[in-house]
Amino acid sequence: MKRKSLLQWLPLALFALILFTPLRTPVLGGLQRGLLATGLWKAEVPAVVAAPASTPVSSTNASAYPHNLPLVTLDGKHVNLSDLKGKVVFVNLWASWCPPCVAEMPGIHALYKKMDPKKVAFVMLSLDENPAKARAMIQRRGYTFPVYLPTGPLPAPFDSNALPSTVILDPQGQVAVRHEGMAEYDTPEFKAALEQLAR
Repeated sequence: MKRKSLLQWLPLALFALILFTPLRTPVLGGLQRGLLATGLWKAEVPAVVAAPASTPVSSTNASAYPHNLPLVTLDGKHVNLSDLKGKVVFVNLWASWCPPCVAEMPGIHALYKKMDPKKVAFVMLSLDENPAKARAMIQRRGYTFPVYLPTGPLPAPFDSNALPSTVILDPQGQVAVRHEGMAEYDTPEFKAALEQLAR
């Protein structure tokens, strides 16, 4: 009887272990990543539309470069987003404690490795309060894309209440896409759209 009683509590104990410990984010992120990879979960892929140079892509005419967005790399180097003007810029806001952020990162990293760094820049913008947590997660997963931390409040168009959030800027700094929520970015169509935007 005792063994049967213990077995009844095992699922609840496992659930509590996952939910109330640091295992929560990697386990939930891994489950979400598995659902994305198998196609059981169809995360929306943002559409990138290239517009003529004289026409802003965003209907709000939002340009990121007039705004000051100072950043710092994980190793302490200070940069500004405007340093990337002339390239398509893929900005992803994430945090190490966010399961959907963790789930979409393998796809972002795969896309990063396929893109021409002379034409497309990646800004993985960690919103972790403790930079050491972001650094530890990036190192543990073996990601090589550049990770930055904001040094002040995020201006529009980057200020968002949702994580993950992605903003893609055209070479002139116009917002081409703004997407809130998880997506699968490592697709041939999305890669081709970024390359077209970079021309």
